[in-house]
Amino acid sequence: MALSWNEIKTRAILFSKEWEHETKEGAESKSFWDDFFNVFGISRRRVATFETRVTKQDRKDGFIDLLWKGHLLVEHKSSGKDLNRAYIQAIEYFPGLKEYELPKYILVCNFQTFRLYDLDENTQHEFELKNLATNAHHFAFIAGYQKHSFKEEDPVNIEAAELMGKLHDKLAEIGYTGHHLEVFLVRLLFCLFADDTGIFEKGIFQEYIEQRTNEDGSDLAAHLSMIFEVLNTPKENRLRNLDETLASLPFVNGKLFEDHLPMASFDGEMRKILPQACRLDWGKISPAIFGSLFQSVMNPVERRNLGAHYTSEKNILKLIKPLFLDDLHIEFGTVKDNLNRLKQFHNKIASLRFLDPACGCGNFLVITYRELRLLEINIIRSLLFKHMKIQEGAAGYSSLDIAHLIKLDVDRFHGIEYEDFPAQIAQVAMWLIDHQMNMQVSEIFGEYFVRLPLRKSPVIFHGNALRIDWHSLIEPMPWEKKAQRYDFILGNPPFVGKQHQNSEQKADMELIWSGVNGAGVLDYVSCWYIKAAQYLKSYSQPAEETNKENEGTKVAFVSTNSITQGEQVGILWNELFNKYNIKIHFAHRTFSWTNEARGKAAVHVVIIGFSNFDVSEKYLYEYETIKSEPHERKVRNINPYLVEANDLGILNG
Repeated sequence: MALSWNEIKTRAILFSKEWEHETKEGAESKSFWDDFFNVFGISRRRVATFETRVTKQDRKDGFIDLLWKGHLLVEHKSSGKDLNRAYIQAIEYFPGLKEYELPKYILVCNFQTFRLYDLDENTQHEFELKNLATNAHHFAFIAGYQKHSFKEEDPVNIEAAELMGKLHDKLAEIGYTGHHLEVFLVRLLFCLFADDTGIFEKGIFQEYIEQRTNEDGSDLAAHLSMIFEVLNTPKENRLRNLDETLASLPFVNGKLFEDHLPMASFDGEMRKILPQACRLDWGKISPAIFGSLFQSVMNPVERRNLGAHYTSEKNILKLIKPLFLDDLHIEFGTVKDNLNRLKQFHNKIASLRFLDPACGCGNFLVITYRELRLLEINIIRSLLFKHMKIQEGAAGYSSLDIAHLIKLDVDRFHGIEYEDFPAQIAQVAMWLIDHQMNMQVSEIFGEYFVRLPLRKSPVIFHGNALRIDWHSLIEPMPWEKKAQRYDFILGNPPFVGKQHQNSEQKADMELIWSGVNGAGVLDYVSCWYIKAAQYLKSYSQPAEETNKENEGTKVAFVSTNSITQGEQVGILWNELFNKYNIKIHFAHRTFSWTNEARGKAAVHVVIIGFSNFDVSEKYLYEYETIKSEPHERKVRNINPYLVEANDLGILNG
């Protein structure tokens, strides 16, 4: 398990004292680097090797002082030696390394001075040995902590999905298919992620696969089955003579490893794929993006258009910011200086419930959860550093036990997904983003915080959202007098125009739109509007409170722009207005729903936020072109054509 930052800093101080008088490279350099890795709780022998032989560009042999393949290259010199020359020497080794061996960082050192080059970010940091403790955060990648930029496209996401796609195809070819294959791949995804992010001891899964399994793949399936079994078993219930590496694995729970899977089968070619996957930096993979990319591995045709179907963060934020996030940040600004109000606000955001009734791989839920956790971090900062007068970065505040300050958890997030595999991915993606946010908490507040075993789970239902009673998804707690409602319903339901609907979708349309003339022309997404409106009506307020703002559930969906144009408008919105008293709160007018991945999907969409009560402040987001950035405009009213005008009259015209 990863060390806390406070423990790392303490070890760094001791390391600096221990080595402050060393000067000779040859005498003690290996011990120096063994101790250096130990500062971060990592065994150097597990991840890196000394004196790796490579052939340089001039065809001469060179020996890298220390190499952690795919991560770090160290060039060490005696005290006083030129670090610029050391860096040039390090670069000269690159032509002799394979692609997957190329490091992301170069570290040059002469005992007294460290200089770290971040090759991805094109930055460098230089400091003296005595200042290692205050610069330890630059080596977060060693300890298992990761900085996340959450880019809309990152090559590591693409490469990871492609590797898993190859493994999927190989297993499918031998007849290992269906639900068992899907669960198997989801478990591997978790293990790969855990290996790089502090859930497992760093690199232990990769080491086990590379060193304990036969290259011909003959025993790989048995070893993986054993790993899955161990992860599902509490430590006190495990066999006492269990292999030391397996015994060190945590108890995960969360039902991820609960079901028994039939034994898979591997050959040498298939076995090569797994170490390749292990060498990727899974800590940099965004669960929000990777879920949809991972889904595409199941379909070789989609894989050639990899990334065409995932929803970018940028587009998700267009929906969740006006739906709730902007208001929460404004409220935080008004309460952060008042301790009691701040605590009430913290309880409020921790109690919110969210439903995505067409969640796919969970993109909307993942981004929503991440943004709320970021807000919670700011709340805790204010609680500790403003109201409790604790100096940020001080070692003393770790005794507060940061776990008791974290209130948000994944169990308040629900989804419904028609297909089994994306539903599984959505659940795992929520656990992964939860862990990434826990690592961010750990880095900021100094104490390692992890939720293992997994005691709470996101609630992802596998089924047809149009035939499920959304009320039934929330089980009331024993102390609750009545069933609780969702605070926000959101997502990107399937569009599907009338000409493309299959027989089951047409049956859904007939069920939802029973008795409404002309409904056959509507897009499939219209069904989610009616289901949401029915849900809102079931929680209608007393008549005297119907105009009270911010009461009741709010909804926002991404939709094809056709539901705001032509013949569909009158049919859909007359029903929503007249039968369910719907009011539009905000809307993005037509824009191109694209992402930055290869094979871009380009659909003309709108975003509509609504409820069955009115609000005084409504916002319309307009685009000069379908690909430009939106301009926000406060308006008096938004009608179904997404213009500032009255609701009625236009519909009858």
